[in-house]
Amino acid sequence: MSDAAPETETLQEPAYDPAAPAPLDVPRTPTGNAEVDAQLERLADADHLATDGHVEVYEDVHRGLRDALTALDARPGPPAPSPPYQQPYQNRS
Repeated sequence: MSDAAPETETLQEPAYDPAAPAPLDVPRTPTGNAEVDAQLERLADADHLATDGHVEVYEDVHRGLRDALTALDARPGPPAPSPPYQQPYQNRS
């Protein structure tokens, strides 16, 4: 038998690294448009990436938002009102 005390594992907190990715915890308010809301949620992916990985996420979100805006422009709206009926001018003297 050994008289030595059993070794206990010591849990160490990870050292603080200011350059490590950290969430910004920016609140995202739903817009009511599912496509736009999905793109805004995609921004959360940048929270866990190093700075050099942000560009890819931002470009992807920008492309998605641009596509959503383009789709809004492409949707048919209500028909244009027809011009008022004009009777041809009749000169009666």
